[in-house]
Amino acid sequence: MADVDANDTILTRDAALLQDTVREAGALAQSMFRTELKKWTKGASSPVSEADIAVNDLLETRLRSATPDYGWLSEESADDAARLSRRLTWIVDPIDGTRNYLNGHDDWCVSVALVEDASPVLAAVFAPTSGEFFFAARGRGTTLNAVPVRATSGAELDFARVAGPKPLVERLKPSLGDIKLHPRIGSLALRLCRVAHGALDAAFAGGNSHDWDLAAADLIVQEADGRMSDLSGEPILYNRREVAHGVLVAAGRDRHAGIVAHFRNRPLA
Repeated sequence: MADVDANDTILTRDAALLQDTVREAGALAQSMFRTELKKWTKGASSPVSEADIAVNDLLETRLRSATPDYGWLSEESADDAARLSRRLTWIVDPIDGTRNYLNGHDDWCVSVALVEDASPVLAAVFAPTSGEFFFAARGRGTTLNAVPVRATSGAELDFARVAGPKPLVERLKPSLGDIKLHPRIGSLALRLCRVAHGALDAAFAGGNSHDWDLAAADLIVQEADGRMSDLSGEPILYNRREVAHGVLVAAGRDRHAGIVAHFRNRPLA
């Protein structure tokens, strides 16, 4: 019992740290939004800017100084294999939706999760321009701006409330022809989080997403009585050596089960 109580105390401390730090990071990102920024391309086509780096530095300084024994995995930090041996690891996307951010569009956010043994236990996603602050703690539900939220119930599909790559979503009902999806949401973390408060009935990730895109949104959806998994229904594991993931779906519990059953019977080629 003592160990459980101690762990709860640590997670309560870390929850406050996470919320304060993500709010501060969001404020910094917002202060640099729609200003002249140095920017460059990372890898084949991934944009990055001085704002991404500044926000990453703030998050790393605040979180790692307070929790020096935790691992660290961020889109904008060199990967350190030491994280693989840590029970608790911060997984961070300083600005999810950098292309939107650099183009002056509103759909971007700061996304941070604390992962324990491959599963997220704390999560915060903050979209400063819309004022949306999602927070979840394992076993304690999800809030949006401190108000509890839940994913929509039922199993039906209103495609105007589904977001994701259109060719993928069309495989759910190929007989419908040209379906009308929800308008594109450039931040994957926000796309998934909007399932948690019922703005979307379902959201897909089209493949080649990474731990930092997903870990916080995953817990936020799960704690809102939703589910997020690959198309076979297998849960997503984090802080492994390989941090890239394939096609994923998030939805309320019953709708998720129906989508997974559909793709089990009609798997992607």
